[in-house]
Amino acid sequence: MSRMIRRRSDCPISFSLDIFGDKWSLLIIRDIMFKGKYTYGEFAASEEKMATNILADRLALLEAAGLISRSRDKKKKTRILYSLTKKSLDLLPVLIEIIRWAAKYDKHTAAPKEFVNRIRKDKEKLIEELARGLRAGQSIYQDS
Repeated sequence: MSRMIRRRSDCPISFSLDIFGDKWSLLIIRDIMFKGKYTYGEFAASEEKMATNILADRLALLEAAGLISRSRDKKKKTRILYSLTKKSLDLLPVLIEIIRWAAKYDKHTAAPKEFVNRIRKDKEKLIEELARGLRAGQSIYQDS
């Protein structure tokens, strides 16, 4: 299921937005990275209520961009599992910074206070810790 990503320019911000600049793609990465979701059904059940056609499209886009990979569940062969790639793991500092920014300006943020405090106290150490866990195949399971 190969898909071409249409580039508008060679600007690095435009390149990034072409891949994950819509309002859904980073939420899929968030769900895998921070909430331990790995299946289409789990993504569809997220609180943002993404339409199924949009979800299928974004999964294909993220896979084509090399940000997620898909595999068959070893226990249930009919189920497809989505996982992060090294390329998407490199977005961890960006997502942590977005969480930090939102916690600063959104008085209704769902980010746990302990998590935000860890970001404020030692962001680099937290990112290193989380990245190590994600590379080992562990999801973070934080509500961020």
